Amino acid sequence: MSLNTQRNLETSSNGMNQVLARLSSGLRVNSAKDDAAGLAIGSRMESLIRGDRQAHRNVNDGVSLLQVADGAMTTATNTLQRLRELAVQAANGTLSTTDKDALQAESNQLLSELTRISEQSEFNGKKIFAQSASSIGGDINIRSVIDGLRLGWLEEAETKIKDQFGIIGDGAKLIVNLKTSDGKNGTLASVSGVGGAGGKVDKQYLNIDMADFVPPNLPDGGSEPFYNDRIIAHEMVHAVMGRSMNFVPLPKWFKEGAAELIHGADERIVNDYNGGAGLATILAAFNADDVSASAGYSAGYAALRFMHERIKMAGGEGVKDIMVYLSSNSGSTLDQALTNASSGAFATLAGFNTAFNANAGTFISKMNLTNTDTGAIGGFDADNKAIQNAKDILTDRGTQFSDQPLKGFSIEWPSDISGGAGLQEWSLQIGAERNQTLTVQIGGVSATNLGLGDLDLNKQATLAIAHLDQAIEYVNGERGRVGASMSRLATIGEMLQTSGENLSAARSRIIDTDFAQETASLTRQQILTQAGTAMLAQANNLPSLALQLLR
Repeated sequence: MSLNTQRNLETSSNGMNQVLARLSSGLRVNSAKDDAAGLAIGSRMESLIRGDRQAHRNVNDGVSLLQVADGAMTTATNTLQRLRELAVQAANGTLSTTDKDALQAESNQLLSELTRISEQSEFNGKKIFAQSASSIGGDINIRSVIDGLRLGWLEEAETKIKDQFGIIGDGAKLIVNLKTSDGKNGTLASVSGVGGAGGKVDKQYLNIDMADFVPPNLPDGGSEPFYNDRIIAHEMVHAVMGRSMNFVPLPKWFKEGAAELIHGADERIVNDYNGGAGLATILAAFNADDVSASAGYSAGYAALRFMHERIKMAGGEGVKDIMVYLSSNSGSTLDQALTNASSGAFATLAGFNTAFNANAGTFISKMNLTNTDTGAIGGFDADNKAIQNAKDILTDRGTQFSDQPLKGFSIEWPSDISGGAGLQEWSLQIGAERNQTLTVQIGGVSATNLGLGDLDLNKQATLAIAHLDQAIEYVNGERGRVGASMSRLATIGEMLQTSGENLSAARSRIIDTDFAQETASLTRQQILTQAGTAMLAQANNLPSLALQLLR
């Protein structure tokens, strides 16, 4: 009996020890033997709880980072707005060169400040913005050529063609292609397409060989005398003729001669005519309708100059009368145009060919090839008007900077010409698990990154406005991304708090002591222990009672 009582007392004592441990620690599970599964679950939950708490602190750090970035970009935006204000002021024709120099000096300082913001903005010792030399404008040469096309080359060419030839495109698409290349000093540019209805050219491409357009050297492009704007004007004659008349069957010498006449080709004639030594070669190219070499272009140019002069002598407006006839009479030929629109200067195309062959030597020898005028239609040599040298042929200033600068064509620009400002990536641990991360990307805002490294308010104020608009749009986009990331981090922070609260509550239900239950259990174990102790004493005293009875 004593042993049984002792065993029960030990059980009660162990139970009271467990209750005391739970009440003193506040935990239901103090060791694995209390609840092995509960201990494992609680331990995993503890990892998540502590991980979420740290992740919440990480999120707050991320918000702080983005706030610093947004503040820096706010300053950058204000700087860009001031730069744009200066560019608008510089574009005003009332300013002197000295005035523009002062504006340029201020803009240079502001551009330096943009670069300083990008290079020196830091968070916890780390650069906030991408430290990249890349630009949102992409390749500087490609961008400059596109700028030239958008700002003036195309529009100026179209305007001159309409004024001097009386023709314009019909609204068809013109695709700009910068990937054609046959090496430097090959084919500088070309217009290609496929023959369509009525002799027009469908699917026209304006092909530009970048090897021959570098350096762009805006506003004219290239170098004297073969400026890029002259090359574009030449090709735009083909494009406009290709969409305004029965172009395909026209003689090649007429096509190339018209293209040369729009910007003048005296420098070509000087080389090919060579004081008369090259006349036979020029006439041979004309009669063979061969434009595979320079002599063919000279032949076409001389023929158009001859045609222009003879029609004007007969009382007409020159080549413009022929172009207007071809454009106004669908499917008409050059033979018909000369018959009906040359003011009697030529009865037929054959008659023109005969006249040119007979008079080419004398006509070319009398051309003024020594002055600065290029021989372009509308200039001094061709029309006895103001001298148009290689730089003056086109006005160097379009009326707009536009993605669609032409009235007679819809331009399709290359889709892969834009660049980027690089990206500074920040990986934020936003959860307790190893893959719970968020990457925040912030682009650079230096003058180079924003494509403003060559900003010129003195000579290219209109272009500067366009580039600044692009830079402002980019920075606004970056600020929008930063703001979106801040909003997302705020949401993540709220989620982490809610998750932590729920996990803590769940863990408490598994691990923590139920004080009401354990207090009741303590009372029960105390009673059992006290009773057990009393009963053990009585049980131990029973043998003494038995011995007394035996005595």
